Amino acid sequence: MFIKLHVSGNRHIRKIITVFLAFFVLSSAPVCFADIYKYIDEEGVLHLTNVPSIPNARYVLVLKEKRVHFKSDIDINKYDHIISNISKKFKVDPALIKAVIKAESNFDHKAVSPVGAQGLMQLMPATAYALQVEDVFIPENNIEGGVRYLRYLLNTYKNDLTLALAAYNAGETAVARYNNNVPPFRETQNYIRRVLSYYDEFKKK
Repeated sequence: MFIKLHVSGNRHIRKIITVFLAFFVLSSAPVCFADIYKYIDEEGVLHLTNVPSIPNARYVLVLKEKRVHFKSDIDINKYDHIISNISKKFKVDPALIKAVIKAESNFDHKAVSPVGAQGLMQLMPATAYALQVEDVFIPENNIEGGVRYLRYLLNTYKNDLTLALAAYNAGETAVARYNNNVPPFRETQNYIRRVLSYYDEFKKK
């Protein structure tokens, strides 16, 4: 997921950063926050982003990733019947689907991230629209849309799960920018590790 803010002028920068970060930190999202970096370009424009991807830019870390502790009483089997049907439709391992849901929303179908990703598989509004998901908060709709997108990514990266997960988290453009490798973003790298760990765990059940 991407967060970018551009503010013209270099006056009151500290105040701008404080206001933005306060809003970000206080957001009631059930998913993790990303590292936030800033840099000021040659025209005095302040850039805030969780994707430090501009070459030669002097980024400064202004907010470290903060993880919200997930509830331990979540029923991880609540959507198994939906996952089973959709996994057969798109030929995606149900354990992988559950792993993505666990990492994205911890099985909270009402989850909304600070950048607007919604539902069990944390679909961005534009992605949900492209996938023709009418109501992202309906579990079946959200899971089908997310798995359809995951299937597309697996096909795109020739079943390279690591790259597919990198693209699911950071976007295809970010993966392409780094020559079809995992982008050097801490958030994305942590995300991949979490999903793969959950995947191994669910495959054993």
